[in-house]
Amino acid sequence: MFESLSDRLDGIFKKLKGRGLLLEVDVDAALKEIRMALLEADVNFKVVKDFTEKVRERAVGKEVLDSITPGQQVVKIVNDVLSEFMGGGQAKINLAANPPTIIMLVGLHGSGKTTTSAKLAYTFKKDGRRPLLVAMDTGRPAAIDQLKSLGDQIDVPVHLSKPGDDPVAIFPDALKKAKLEGHDIVILDTAGRLHIDDDLMTELENLKKNANPHEILFVADAMTGQDAVNIAKSFNDRLDIQGVILTKMDGDARGGAALSIVSVTGKPIKFIGMGEKIDFLEPFHPERMASRVLGMGDVVSLVEKAQDAVNFEDALKLEDKIKTDRFTYEDLLDQIKQIRKMGSLESILGMIPGMGKKLKGIKVDDSAFVKIEAIINSMTKQEKKNYVILNGNRKKRIATGSGTTVADINKLVKQHLEMKKMLKRFKRGKGMPQFKF
Repeated sequence: MFESLSDRLDGIFKKLKGRGLLLEVDVDAALKEIRMALLEADVNFKVVKDFTEKVRERAVGKEVLDSITPGQQVVKIVNDVLSEFMGGGQAKINLAANPPTIIMLVGLHGSGKTTTSAKLAYTFKKDGRRPLLVAMDTGRPAAIDQLKSLGDQIDVPVHLSKPGDDPVAIFPDALKKAKLEGHDIVILDTAGRLHIDDDLMTELENLKKNANPHEILFVADAMTGQDAVNIAKSFNDRLDIQGVILTKMDGDARGGAALSIVSVTGKPIKFIGMGEKIDFLEPFHPERMASRVLGMGDVVSLVEKAQDAVNFEDALKLEDKIKTDRFTYEDLLDQIKQIRKMGSLESILGMIPGMGKKLKGIKVDDSAFVKIEAIINSMTKQEKKNYVILNGNRKKRIATGSGTTVADINKLVKQHLEMKKMLKRFKRGKGMPQFKF
């Protein structure tokens, strides 16, 4: 995410930080490079112009030019302005005073709207709410089937429709079902088109008029960059949306949509999709995203993810096992499962300040986790608890059962022993060992 832009900005800031004295001409030269980097990242031209003007206005002040660390001051200003342009602070869903809250998702076909509907429902369910999904993409039977399948997967009911039904006529029955069954959130998965057409917009306008939703959220594919921004503006002009959900952010190396869409539409980004899994939908925090763009990591989000993934009681049990040197393969398997709940290994490491630069050019392969899980699942209970009994015959059997090799088993045994040593080191308070990448 933002890889190409982060690399360009990192190079620009290195030049600034290397100067003991910063002149106005130096700021202008850096801003020229920043302008080019943003344009190459597919950021809207007007947004780039406004952005660089705002940075210059703050960066050429006497306080910065005379600062002991002027380069760092400029980086802070860029960080602050980036955060402002992406919304400044987290924008939350407007919940109705009298439930149910009606949320209408709109967007083009292929933007990930149906999947996002289910992800949003899952997010609300985790918060203790009772969502209801409503299938309104009646022009595509596959979309109705997909929503039903996703609803079953997360145990959220779906109000189904028939192909060809009028979405406006569907809504009263869906609302009645929500009230009878005590659902406090109703998510409408509306129809999309490959291109914006007047029929689509009229259909959505009619639905808005009849459903009177508390939130209309535009779902956009972040990887389409400037197109996503222009389409969002068109939807906003017709429907007056309350916010945006950007999908496929994990694959967006440029970041043009995220950096432009708030300024162009005047509406906040409320959520971002960070992967295909149903729980990979995150609230959008502009200040954290700005920090990640500038390669400073995002420790707050990392801690939040860890808190969601790790049960406190399990953490205490693990601490006790570490103290008594009883960290088994079963414990290792549990830790891997918890890490995978937090997202891809690459995205997790990218939240650690400075780690993104160290990983530059290195492909982080999550499939290694799959191999380790297969090996441990092929062990007997005794083998999982005591590595010492893993002789040659046992390793051959495990390798056959897991589709791996004896060399893979030996590598896991070695890694497990090294991890136990590392955990003992933590227990004695000697700090983090140095890893080389």
